[in-house]
Amino acid sequence: MFPKKFLIILILLLAIFSSGILFFLGKMENKTYGQVCLKEKCFEVELAMTEEQRARGLMFRENLGENKGMLFIFDKADIYPFWMKNTLVPLDIIWLDKNKKVVFVQKNCQPCLREICPVFEPSAKAKYVLEIKGGMADKIGLALDEQMEIR
Repeated sequence: MFPKKFLIILILLLAIFSSGILFFLGKMENKTYGQVCLKEKCFEVELAMTEEQRARGLMFRENLGENKGMLFIFDKADIYPFWMKNTLVPLDIIWLDKNKKVVFVQKNCQPCLREICPVFEPSAKAKYVLEIKGGMADKIGLALDEQMEIR
């Protein structure tokens, strides 16, 4: 048998190691949320503010609720093309300028699990891009120049 002191030290080390792993995993899942409102319809959105968050986007998500979405926030207004690579649910993609006005909408973009996927490119510069469940833009009657509110 092991001495009692050795067992206590081993248990403490395992506890410290386990809590360190849980802390690290929590940091990896560090997500920030906000609320976006368009035409009196509000969406709870995950904010994609870093390169890593923007690159992953909504890839591999198996579902997206009607009141959910992702808001991509860029440092400056520019032309930001999007694609549906490894995205499993249809999306409406909405580009907004620095004043949070809708400048382009690509509706009902279909999932793409192929190696080469279509690219959706806006005709105007945007600072924000909102992804919501496919069909929601039509459901709320979204049009160009609509104002978005971020909470």
